[in-house]
Amino acid sequence: MNKQLGQALLYQMMLIRRFEEKSAEMYTKEKIRGFLHLYIGEEAVATGVMHALKPEDNVLCTYREHGQALARGVDPGAIMAEMYGKQEGCSRGRGGSMHLFDVSKKFFGGNAIVGSHLPLAVGLALADKKMERKQITCCFFGEGAAAEGEFHEAMNLASLWEVPVLFVCENNQYAMGTALRYSHANIDLEKKAPGYGISSATVDGMDLLAVMKAAQDASKQVRKTGKPFFLVCNTYRFRAHSMFDAELYREKSEVEDWKKRDPIAQFVKYLKKHELLSDKEMKIMAQRIEEEVQKAVDFAEAGTWEPFEDLLKFVYSENS
Repeated sequence: MNKQLGQALLYQMMLIRRFEEKSAEMYTKEKIRGFLHLYIGEEAVATGVMHALKPEDNVLCTYREHGQALARGVDPGAIMAEMYGKQEGCSRGRGGSMHLFDVSKKFFGGNAIVGSHLPLAVGLALADKKMERKQITCCFFGEGAAAEGEFHEAMNLASLWEVPVLFVCENNQYAMGTALRYSHANIDLEKKAPGYGISSATVDGMDLLAVMKAAQDASKQVRKTGKPFFLVCNTYRFRAHSMFDAELYREKSEVEDWKKRDPIAQFVKYLKKHELLSDKEMKIMAQRIEEEVQKAVDFAEAGTWEPFEDLLKFVYSENS
């Protein structure tokens, strides 16, 4: 890895972390309302997987999608404005935290219903196959979705129709407040794929380099074969499920143990060991990120509310 790439990847993870911390701060100030699910701790997954994708690829996510949106290149100001409910937001302020959308980045949500986007991913991939387009579809979801019927329906159809979908399961160990062992008979989630004739792999989702390698290998296979692949990234969220979560289902000591594997701290250690990052460069990077996040907040604060007379706009498609 060269210095430029290493620092770019670190910047991406640090930006996600600081953006999420600021989002939590703005939530406590009641600038952001509704639901808010933070990505803190899982930064290596979004950063590593997105590095393996191309601009023309489709991306679908769950409601914990700020990290993927930022890694995909969606403007931080547009994301923050969306969470503020301002019409300058990426979904005109109508979607909020759980429904980020940017067609220019081929970022198709942000989906609030658990597992709902898996069939959509199959549909997008099927359309690309029919149109003989070469891109793939990447679908992020949590292990909670892997216990839903939509997961099995999507896996079955993706295999049956041989469509190019990269299924990425972000296994953060808890589906809301339910531990993995209480919701899955077999906690080795990658073993679900072979029953559908789908290749699979598992990777340490706290290790950016490992995620990058696994995602690159998986995406290459999908592009080469045109068939689906199931990648499980074992990770952990450091914060509660959402800002409403009392977090009574896991021990604080468990969280602290996982924090020792912080993906950002691990990657900083790697970069310094290989003389790809100095303390001065780290300080400058942190300052740039602080300025970028504050710029996003300022953009959201200066945003405007959608006028009352436009509330029915987009409910029905306009006649052409």
